[in-house]
Amino acid sequence: MQLGFVSAILPELSLAQVMDFAAEENYDCVEIMCWPKGRAERRYAGVTHIDAEGFSDSEARDIRLLMNSLRVSISALGYYPNPLVADPQEGEVYISHIKNVIRAAAMLGIGRMNTFIGRDHSRSVEANWPRFLQVWKDLIAFAEEHQVRIGIENCPMLFTYDEWPGGKNLATTPAIWRRMFEAIPSDYFGLNFDPSHFIWQHIDYLAPMREFAHKLFHIHAKDVRIDTHRLNEVGIMAPPNEWHSPKLPGLGAVDWGQFFSTLTSAGYEGPVCVEVEDRAYEGSLEKRKAALRQSCTFLRQFVPRPF
Repeated sequence: MQLGFVSAILPELSLAQVMDFAAEENYDCVEIMCWPKGRAERRYAGVTHIDAEGFSDSEARDIRLLMNSLRVSISALGYYPNPLVADPQEGEVYISHIKNVIRAAAMLGIGRMNTFIGRDHSRSVEANWPRFLQVWKDLIAFAEEHQVRIGIENCPMLFTYDEWPGGKNLATTPAIWRRMFEAIPSDYFGLNFDPSHFIWQHIDYLAPMREFAHKLFHIHAKDVRIDTHRLNEVGIMAPPNEWHSPKLPGLGAVDWGQFFSTLTSAGYEGPVCVEVEDRAYEGSLEKRKAALRQSCTFLRQFVPRPF
């Protein structure tokens, strides 16, 4: 396995500065954010460390040289919009850029990009299904053509009352995963798995790692704390941000020993990337860098540095 982090937490740094930091702090890889340039609509979005629109062969060559010189790889290119948003025209903008990111991943020789399935949160899973098939059969065929595996993150994207009841990402449970992978049976369609999202959904996060071992393309290392005192006040029907808090690995409810025991038994040998969304560390660039240092120190007991 390779230990890395998600570049979204360092938006003010250039790609070269992000990779330099990774090398200095004993990381093996980085998941690089590839949002189109423009204003972000939510936290951790809108970060552009590689501009995939119009990405050129010379840019790809320069980035490969940077990776080789620092001995830090790119685990995947990341872009997390909602391609199944209610407005099809808006969705087409996101779909087009997902294809840009797939092309860039192919040009870089990475062979992996991460994203969301998306969802019209006001409609049921069943009502979303025809559009899922329409959009994602085409996207997976495009990924196959470019030999780039797509890892779907399992975050429900449900933070506010405006996103109730469905959230903005369809791929949130093992039952839905089974149905998706049966509908689109491709070796290029898999998971970017984050255990923290299953904890607040009250889902076993270990069993699916065994069942879907062949679909684990990429891992996000993020922890979560259930704030029982808040849950007792607002109840389970309140948006999850009312009663849970994303935390650094080791500061929440994930049993990382059991997690890595299950992950290694499943045969996984790919990247595990820290995703910092812990508000206690967001006050400054130095605090966010410290969060990455702390996470690396903690996780190195499970992911030793490759020889």
